[in-house]
Amino acid sequence: HNAGFWLVDALASGQGERFTFDGKLHGESCRVRLGGAPVWLLKPATFMNKSGIALVSALRYYKIEAEECLVAHDDLDLPPGTVRLKFDGGHGGQNGLRDIMAHLGHGKFHRLRVGIGHPGHRDQVTPWVLGRPSASDEGAIIDGISRALDVLPLAVDSQFDKAMQQLHIAENRESGIGNR
Repeated sequence: HNAGFWLVDALASGQGERFTFDGKLHGESCRVRLGGAPVWLLKPATFMNKSGIALVSALRYYKIEAEECLVAHDDLDLPPGTVRLKFDGGHGGQNGLRDIMAHLGHGKFHRLRVGIGHPGHRDQVTPWVLGRPSASDEGAIIDGISRALDVLPLAVDSQFDKAMQQLHIAENRESGIGNR
């Protein structure tokens, strides 16, 4: 599904920016501003399960600490369109995160988990992840990305906990939880 790319594409296009390929970063990058702060976006050109080399290359090149980084990625364990911010933790079986953690030597970085749902059986995971979502799932994912984009300026402004809280409140509002 590559919802992480959808997110950075939306962020870049919303500011009129375009990605350009950079071999030393093993991917495409561009710079945007969030909450007044410059932010580098990266779309690794490697296979997803080899994305650690691209991330580590970008962190070194731009002199960014891993703890200042946010990795946006698909999450099979969340329903389509559910988005969660998180800091630190394991890879949860996600091969891209596994490779990033292997290259960093730890999991101390921020994550934006974008739910894509699960196909129901593990034998269907690869075609599910690599395939296009249904129209309803795609709509839900796009809505989730929109909610995430609304709170990212807070996350960049060292207000990660507040961003997490606002994202959770927005999701509950959309799902009808707490609207009694």
